[in-house]
Amino acid sequence: MNQLPLTDDTVIFGLLALCLGFVFYTSSIKKGFWKKFYTIIPTVLMCYLLPSIFTSTGIVDEESSNLYYVASRYLLPAALILMTLSIDLKAIANLGSKALIMFLTGTVGIIIGGPIAILIVSIFSPETVGGADFDAVWRGLATIAGSWIGGGANQAAMLEVFKYNPENFGNMVLVDVFMANVWMAILLLGIGKTKKIDGWLKADTSSIEQLKQKVSDYTEKISRITTLHDLMMLLFFAFLGVSIAHFFGHHFSEFLKDNFEVIRNKEKALSSLGSKFLWMVVMATVVGVGLSFTKAKNYEGAGASKIGGMFIYVLVATIGMKMDLSKIFDNPGLLAVGFIWIAIHAGLLILVAKIIKAPYFFLAVGSQANVGGAASAPVVAAEFHPSLTSVGILLAVFGYVVGTAGAYLCAILMEIASTI
Repeated sequence: MNQLPLTDDTVIFGLLALCLGFVFYTSSIKKGFWKKFYTIIPTVLMCYLLPSIFTSTGIVDEESSNLYYVASRYLLPAALILMTLSIDLKAIANLGSKALIMFLTGTVGIIIGGPIAILIVSIFSPETVGGADFDAVWRGLATIAGSWIGGGANQAAMLEVFKYNPENFGNMVLVDVFMANVWMAILLLGIGKTKKIDGWLKADTSSIEQLKQKVSDYTEKISRITTLHDLMMLLFFAFLGVSIAHFFGHHFSEFLKDNFEVIRNKEKALSSLGSKFLWMVVMATVVGVGLSFTKAKNYEGAGASKIGGMFIYVLVATIGMKMDLSKIFDNPGLLAVGFIWIAIHAGLLILVAKIIKAPYFFLAVGSQANVGGAASAPVVAAEFHPSLTSVGILLAVFGYVVGTAGAYLCAILMEIASTI
């Protein structure tokens, strides 16, 4: 029997599966202690924290494990493909300009909110947003930008691209999950006062009823019982796409580094554009969007995004295993950064909604499609009407498409802000 810490990945992966199974089983219990527990503690936070306990207590030797590499290089691009495979760009356009404007407003709010928050906090607590090299706080905040614009996949991409010290990553997860869930709770509270809010916004809600019927018809059309054939085709789409993404991502990265000094020089801000991982993520997204123009998008009805979501949670568990819980509260000032950041996002959404008279539905779902991603945007949409769940998914998937680019831009702006 092996002595602790465990170094065998087959055993460690079993422990991660145990963590995920425990979280999802207990979170499905709709009464008693567990219902109250998950009302306070988000599911995704538990998926981060439980694996981190194994590392923090010395049960698992994370440094000797290759599970994060496998999850980030194989499962992450596969998840991106499966979660963008069903995107319907025409349907997004048909949602109306106000839906897209509110979604993009939310994206802009995250992109500009990060650097503004750094500038504000640096006035009274410069050490909170300081740090050097791979401990620089802006690198960690880039992972939050990835999470709040796209989701877990984009967060992992930013963690890999900007090489933030994983030992300090727990601070960022705390800010990410805490602020995102506080804001989601506020949005859900607002749903109970939708008519009053829409009245204040002077919004025309007739398009919402049209959306309900359109989405209901589409959902009914593609839904089916999943067969072995469906699963094997999803395996084909996902991992052939992973192969393509790695091949072209590697060669495009090498091309950039061979031909551009600004990318080849590690001291330059744009040097991260030479990251093979970044272009692998981009290429995987391109493959997924490309498939959405074919009949392959109908495999969403067989559970494509659900399988992609499962891959994302495995990735979340491997990232959690990298966290050292003892360092989570080393920098509590980061919560101030998160509060200012999300406040800018919210304020911009409210301002634009008032100007264009957008319904509260578009504000809430547009925000969660950014901040919450595919995990919570459908939840918020369903609170308005069950048939609108897939509208949240649709916009959240669009968030995955723009997430990497948006988070990258935000990271560059935060780097500049942290040096001012």
